[in-house]
Amino acid sequence: MSAKAHKNKTDPVEPTRERILSAAESVFAQFGYDGATVRRISQAAGVPVALVNYHFGSKLGLYRAIFEKRTPTVIDKRVAGLQMARAEPDLDRRVDLVVRALIWPMFALRGDDPSADFGRIVTREMSDPQAEARGVFKEMFDPVADMLIAAIGECFPDWTKAEVHWAYHTMLGAMTIVLTDNGRIGRLSDGEVSSDRWEEAAVHVCSILSAGLKYRDRSQTRG
Repeated sequence: MSAKAHKNKTDPVEPTRERILSAAESVFAQFGYDGATVRRISQAAGVPVALVNYHFGSKLGLYRAIFEKRTPTVIDKRVAGLQMARAEPDLDRRVDLVVRALIWPMFALRGDDPSADFGRIVTREMSDPQAEARGVFKEMFDPVADMLIAAIGECFPDWTKAEVHWAYHTMLGAMTIVLTDNGRIGRLSDGEVSSDRWEEAAVHVCSILSAGLKYRDRSQTRG
């Protein structure tokens, strides 16, 4: 057995770090950044506060570590989806693929138990007034957001910049409602629909958003 393999088998550092990350995801998802204290996270992880600080330096360091762990999967799926969209010659189908590239990677988090909390963290961060100061979205999500906005503009080259950007943010709003749902969607529909059935939700939301883009009334918004 190599020294590296032996270290990975016996060194408790990585399992402890992962346990802290897992506990932190749950706590941040439930309480938000401000409500999630290092003490609360350490209690959830079953480790001393000092050990959390040892591994991550601070609450912000721990918070960023969650994004650094989870974000690449979402981004990779979005980039792959956009590449498919740009290779699609049929305009209607291309619009569908752009919408799908935005919605499906995030909705899929609801069906992935280890990642479900991350979806809630992302939506909390989107609406947190202090998010800009932390810089997580600017660093990790804005580059692919720029790609998505550009893809919308390529689908509708006669749209104004304002029309393109509002289209993108409208789609984000629909996505956020589903990701932050606490049961209201099911209650209002008497259980007919549920955000927990994420694939069904993605199909419905994507079809509505695609239609909205394709048949948008620009009589009051065009330049």
